Amino acid sequence: MSHTNVFEKIDQEYYQLTAAERKVGDYIRYQRTRTQYMSISELAEECGVADATISRFCRRLGYKGYNAFKLAIANSTGKTTEQTATTGDITPQDSVEELCQKLYTANVEAMRQTLEVIAPEAIAQAVEMLHQAKFVYCMGQGGSMILAQEAAHALSTAKQGFVPVWDSHIQAMTAAQMTPDDVGLIFSYSGATKDLEDILTLIHSCGATSVLITAFPKSPGAALADVVLRCGAKEGPLQVGSIGARIAQLFLVDVLFQELIRRRGEIYDERRDVIANAVADKHL
Repeated sequence: MSHTNVFEKIDQEYYQLTAAERKVGDYIRYQRTRTQYMSISELAEECGVADATISRFCRRLGYKGYNAFKLAIANSTGKTTEQTATTGDITPQDSVEELCQKLYTANVEAMRQTLEVIAPEAIAQAVEMLHQAKFVYCMGQGGSMILAQEAAHALSTAKQGFVPVWDSHIQAMTAAQMTPDDVGLIFSYSGATKDLEDILTLIHSCGATSVLITAFPKSPGAALADVVLRCGAKEGPLQVGSIGARIAQLFLVDVLFQELIRRRGEIYDERRDVIANAVADKHL
């Protein structure tokens, strides 16, 4: 446990926590530096929970007690200090240069976090599913649907059959008619929406399979997906649909794209020439 980043552990276990424990987890994730200097009673007061809840939270993550947990926070915070030194909230006092530096560092950090949690065996399994599929239906809700459309566009240049499905009703209709030869490529940062659960349930009722790209590997959606690809970007409670989180997910799309190309070899080269010729006349 001492070698595990405590914040990664919180993310992994998030949807296994009780409601009170999630309040603790949320506070710690967004007050990292401050938490390591707080007593158990101070942390409990800030989170609006009992001291016993903090103790249960620490034990659930595998730590013997609160002191061991605080040490883990200090170690994990120290490892990321250099990378995150210039990140933080944008303030009215920032110059344009400072704003750009903060955003650049935050977006690079999102990719670094994703690189740390990539599971090569899951990538290989997902690519094999995409390679063998007759149709791959790309879906998501809200901003995640924009990512699904981008994925369908990019992956279509390597292989036919990638179809973005926008409307939630049409997604349900599509999922209900999928076959065992089809795959659902689903995007959901939280992995915890009713629409996501409904779509994944429909996909599996038809014998089809699914790949989910999410930040939470133990979320309700992840429990229903055949393959889970984890993005590592951290979003604050007011950062719904942040650019960093999207970059992290697009990084995974690029990994899938490049691995699909690598597997298809000459087939991709032929297809690339066909596509280039088809769109050549569209340019001035």
